[in-house]
Amino acid sequence: MSPDALLASGGDSVATSLVGFGALLLGLGILARLAAVVGVSPIPLFLIAGLAFGEGGWFVLGVDENLVAVTAEIGAVMLLLLLGLEYSGRELVATMKHQWRSGIYDIVLNSLPGVAFGLLLGWGLLGAVALGGVTYISSSGIVAQVVRDLKWRRKAEVPGVVGLLIVEDIVMAPYLPIVTAIATGAGLVTGLISVGVALTVVGFVLLLSVKRVHFINRLLDANQPVALLLTIFGATILVAGFATLFDFSSAVAAFLVGLLFTGEVAEAARARLAPLRDLFAAVFFVFFGLSTNPADIPAVFPVALALAAVGVATKLLTGRIVAKRAESSERGKWRAGTILIARGEFSVVIAGIVAVSPLAPPKLAPLVTTYVLITAVVGPVLARLAEPWSNWRETRKGDGSVPATT
Repeated sequence: MSPDALLASGGDSVATSLVGFGALLLGLGILARLAAVVGVSPIPLFLIAGLAFGEGGWFVLGVDENLVAVTAEIGAVMLLLLLGLEYSGRELVATMKHQWRSGIYDIVLNSLPGVAFGLLLGWGLLGAVALGGVTYISSSGIVAQVVRDLKWRRKAEVPGVVGLLIVEDIVMAPYLPIVTAIATGAGLVTGLISVGVALTVVGFVLLLSVKRVHFINRLLDANQPVALLLTIFGATILVAGFATLFDFSSAVAAFLVGLLFTGEVAEAARARLAPLRDLFAAVFFVFFGLSTNPADIPAVFPVALALAAVGVATKLLTGRIVAKRAESSERGKWRAGTILIARGEFSVVIAGIVAVSPLAPPKLAPLVTTYVLITAVVGPVLARLAEPWSNWRETRKGDGSVPATT
């Protein structure tokens, strides 16, 4: 059937869906441009747009909910696929060996507040585990943008910060299957089997990547970009779909697919798939906002603000630990802490996995949305103030002269 015939048979519904979805993408493009001009991450703007135009917002867009939901799910999958393509198994193992102490501090300092808040709110095991993950993981995307905008790439503490982010990403591999099993309401035995199978699959793929098994790479040619794009994208969506059928995290499945590709194939795939990731991920963030009723935010705002205040403090402390290991200056410790503050894409992914569960706390989505908005704005702002603040402190301690930037 031709496109025109399809439009004719579908009546105005197809046309309305196209107009609504096109308007949504156009609006996201304008917001992304605005964020680039201001020098901030577009994630908070995408979340706000979702809140503004969803149920209970200022204006309800006439967008096909199923179309947006499927696109948003692909966005979550693409985020993890590109993450997997960034690393090889050997790089992951080497990073874990070097950063495991800092990684333990990071887990304890930043996940326990979320767990504690979840229990105090009476949200049970699922709420506590989910909120612990939300408060734990920093936004790699926002961190990368802050480092790029402030020209901190060559600072002594930045490699340690990047290594810590890799450790956080690795932790997500076993964490997401666990939270998925809890969200499905599986019994103890069933849950243990599900998590055990998931961890076995994760371990097996990591082993293949560490041993540099290249038979999959040989099936593809980096010099054939169209075939490469379609094959990896199609395989990822297929694997994610099967993973969902078996109650396995589609995001983790995508991450594992990414790990299987290395070298020139991975580099070419990243170049081709990055724009698709940005497109689908933007819809993912908007969809999360659309799923949250703005009327629910005032009730959770005090809790989100308190949780964000604790999260800022714990990430600042985590950054100091990382910078100290890198033998960085006092200024470097402030820089490392501030760029870790922002939570973003993976906090929303965790909340999205849990939100569809009948066991999910009803206030989880608005709490996470508010928490991510606060930290995603406060983090970059504090990062810009880190060096002036540390300069002022050093001046107060010294003879009144302003020290050179290090």
